[in-house]
Amino acid sequence: LVGTYLFVVGIFLVARIPVVERGVGHDRLVTWHRKLGPWSLYLIGAHVFLIVLGFAGQDQIPLYKEMWQFLTTYDWMWFALAGFVLMVMAGVTSYKKARAKMSYETWWLVHILTYAAVAASFMHQIVNGSMFIDHPLNRAYWITLYVVMALSIGYWRFWVPIWRSLKVNLRVEKVVEGPGVVSVIMKGRNLDRLAAQGGQFFGWRFIARGHALMSHPYSLSAAPTKNHLRITVKDLGDHSRSLAFLKPGTRVFVEGPYGAFTAGRSTRPHVVLVGGGVGITPVRALMDEFNGGAQIDVIFRASRE
Repeated sequence: LVGTYLFVVGIFLVARIPVVERGVGHDRLVTWHRKLGPWSLYLIGAHVFLIVLGFAGQDQIPLYKEMWQFLTTYDWMWFALAGFVLMVMAGVTSYKKARAKMSYETWWLVHILTYAAVAASFMHQIVNGSMFIDHPLNRAYWITLYVVMALSIGYWRFWVPIWRSLKVNLRVEKVVEGPGVVSVIMKGRNLDRLAAQGGQFFGWRFIARGHALMSHPYSLSAAPTKNHLRITVKDLGDHSRSLAFLKPGTRVFVEGPYGAFTAGRSTRPHVVLVGGGVGITPVRALMDEFNGGAQIDVIFRASRE
């Protein structure tokens, strides 16, 4: 129960709820999400192992026979097993060493299956859990928690980005290549409705071959205007490299803006901005946001002059 609760809380942390994002900051929320994930998986794994071990000892039969008995006797157990397998896959692929050996696209596709894992494991808790059987208030609370979580994901992560993107009609205007980087300049209407600021980032989904399936997070490399947004991406893989081949007119769906790295966070007139490598892009955009009264020092680390 605790493991599943931590799993649900972890999903809430990355549900992109605006008031939470602005108050805490996306980076911190993602860090909390990553720290909760392993503990959730450890506890749920212990639940699976210990409950099978305990019942096998009570029935005096081997573990595999007890597991089969669980799957064939209790309702929704096959779905629960599928959910557990998906959780393990998401957990294993999120470890640094495993993630370093796979592309972002592969990791994202596996990780997104955690939604299916939560959905698949839900019913066996309600139907078989001793804390829910004959406890209507407990069951009502748990169902409400899942419903609110599903609505938050559906609204903030899917409906709002689609609706906003259609409203601003964002499209690629031109692509500019530089040494090892690609800048994509996009044009739309009434982009001020997005309330974006220099220093923030979006999840970008270009409706083109090889790009439409998933979004990628890139920071703005210039302060947004009423009609234009710009990102600058370093050539670090297949996706970033292929941005150079985007055609003018390609529709763009955006999710965001995210991040608390904004000019409004400064409390003094003297500001120091530190960036390294392609991390100069949000710094470059943030510099545009300060008024003429701010003194700005920029420290930039590069691999070569």
